[in-house]
Amino acid sequence: MERSEFFFPQAGRRIQAPRNSRARFAIGDIVRHRLFDFRGVIFDIDPVFANTDEWYEAIPHDMRPLREQPFYHLLAENDDSSYVAYVSQQNLMQDDDGGPVDHPSLSQLFDSFVDGRYRLRRSLTH
Repeated sequence: MERSEFFFPQAGRRIQAPRNSRARFAIGDIVRHRLFDFRGVIFDIDPVFANTDEWYEAIPHDMRPLREQPFYHLLAENDDSSYVAYVSQQNLMQDDDGGPVDHPSLSQLFDSFVDGRYRLRRSLTH
């Protein structure tokens, strides 16, 4: 398998990822966690796990996702609060609710909600 190497500031190190890593979801998609009651909008995607080893090890072993899959940064919400979440692809599914997410940071990254997904601000695209 051909691999590429990336530097991930959050992890503080270089990480190797498969070149053909395929994300199931895209920036602006609204997703729901498979196990926990929260949903969110994707604002960034890592091709493989790119957080700290301490963060990964804090996940109970029987629930720990594989590192070799896309991980998503979400502006997340539940009934009690809004926050940023980092979730493996295996733990996400498309949100069938179809409604917008109510997160205070949405307007910093997205400028509209059209056809069930958010559009990234033009100033943030490249």
